[in-house]
Amino acid sequence: MAVALIADAHLGGPGGPAAPLVRQLRDLPAQGCEHLVLLGDLFHVWVGDRRYETPEIRAVVEVLRELRSTGLPVDYIEGNRDFFLDRGPYADAFRQVTRELAFDAGGKRYLAVHGDGLDRRDWQYHLWRRISKSALGRFLLTHLPRRLAQRVAVSTEARLARTNLRHKRVIPEEVILRYARKRLDRFDCLLLGHFHEERRWQLAPDGEIWLLDAWFRSRRVEWVGR
Repeated sequence: MAVALIADAHLGGPGGPAAPLVRQLRDLPAQGCEHLVLLGDLFHVWVGDRRYETPEIRAVVEVLRELRSTGLPVDYIEGNRDFFLDRGPYADAFRQVTRELAFDAGGKRYLAVHGDGLDRRDWQYHLWRRISKSALGRFLLTHLPRRLAQRVAVSTEARLARTNLRHKRVIPEEVILRYARKRLDRFDCLLLGHFHEERRWQLAPDGEIWLLDAWFRSRRVEWVGR
């Protein structure tokens, strides 16, 4: 099972326009891809409502639907900049939208998680996430007038950028290792996005942690199982 992985493209933000990623996505079947896993934050802000739709969202969703129509499984792991994608106009682009995903590839068992919820010390972010992704948050974001909704989207991005910056300057290695030790009893490798920098740790006896580089930095599709 050849699985393609893409984390943190942040299209419309530091990831720029959608065209380079669209080309890579269209090339996946020819490269032998049998499963596509998106580890969240595909766009700088993505709300499951058409009032927030951008040209980047339209272009990428179109190609994801094309891939799905060929029978390719496409799974989306919700990131910190993703809101209410499990229902609404984009849900059909994915087999599932989830907080974590377990899958097999190349004889190994993988667990993929975005990674934004690992550091419990970042209480400002956790409070913001709880409020913004609540039922009330869903109602407000999907029922506001269009212009106000767009302002909310911009405000959302700004709030996320400001939450407790000291927890974002350094990758919280101890937090990641502690989380991995709890989860790797059933998996061979923990896959994480969110931190925008590639790192790998090998845990005894044979567990592995792989922080994927952000696509907006590397412009790479990563692979496992091939």
